[in-house]
Amino acid sequence: MDGPLKAMDGRLKAMDRLPKEMDGTLGALDGRLKFAKLCATAACLAVALPGITVAQQDDRYRIGPADVLDIRIHNRPQLSREAVRVEGNGMIRMPLIDTEIQAACLTEGELAKEISTRYAKYYRNLQVDVFIKEYHSRQVAIIGAVNDQSRFELQRRVRLLELLTYAKGPSAKAGQTVNIVHSNASTPCKQPDETADVASVFSTYKMSDVLRGDPAANPYLETGDIVTVPEADQVYIVGNVFMPLTIPLREPVTLTRAIAMAGGLKQDTKKDKIRVLRQEPGAATRTEITVDLSAIEKKRSEDLALLPNDIVDVPTSAGKSFFRSLVQGVVPSVSQLPVRVVP
Repeated sequence: MDGPLKAMDGRLKAMDRLPKEMDGTLGALDGRLKFAKLCATAACLAVALPGITVAQQDDRYRIGPADVLDIRIHNRPQLSREAVRVEGNGMIRMPLIDTEIQAACLTEGELAKEISTRYAKYYRNLQVDVFIKEYHSRQVAIIGAVNDQSRFELQRRVRLLELLTYAKGPSAKAGQTVNIVHSNASTPCKQPDETADVASVFSTYKMSDVLRGDPAANPYLETGDIVTVPEADQVYIVGNVFMPLTIPLREPVTLTRAIAMAGGLKQDTKKDKIRVLRQEPGAATRTEITVDLSAIEKKRSEDLALLPNDIVDVPTSAGKSFFRSLVQGVVPSVSQLPVRVVP
């Protein structure tokens, strides 16, 4: 009996250990799942990081023709060079190296690595540092209706809005658009595109989008870009108003608003005969539009939207003007006469 009892007791103990072993198995499985999730996350990061790295690299300045470099080689002062000017073809020369080294289109770190590689047959693990001493290759310009028209030598990549701030912003005459004329000149990093269409050499953006920092309207500027800010189209208010003026059409302007911007109407205005002289595009002569301002004020007629180069002439009422001038001329004279009593 002892044998069968011992065997039975061993089986019961084995069954007792089974939940613990299952717990261990489940724990191991849970650990593997967590590890798999971590691996998946790492894989996602590995996919995302190259894009991030590229974005960071795109922001770095790349050497170009006419830039001046300082090249320092540690423990080899005889090889170090100062004020190395990059040639027009983008190349530089270094001691002991037979062929030219392309510097254009590379960052400082990339050029340092290339120089170290070229010296590898003479020196092992040579430490090279490259510094840009003078920036001359990346020039852009901004002209037109800005407060400070200038050319700029860029020491890093600059977006359109930032350049606009360096030009002290758009002037009071600026219109609603900002244009960029892209250079199609040949450079060591780019060959001219003979088949380039207008869209590839000319870009236009809304001024409001640029000032708001909209990414779609705030591109990086490239070498040779010329930013132009056209002046706004204008309308002219003349005649019997308090402040005859020129109004830039940065946004739609109606006749009543234009008159209000001119300080309003003076006395004796002939409100039913406001004249708008308009020249249609391509036409040699102007057409005259007569507007009844009183009807607009009473909502009996639509307000007139003004177009570029419209001239609004506010006339006076000849009869009222003559009567007012007569009264103003006679009354002071009468008031100066002596007063006599009639008995």
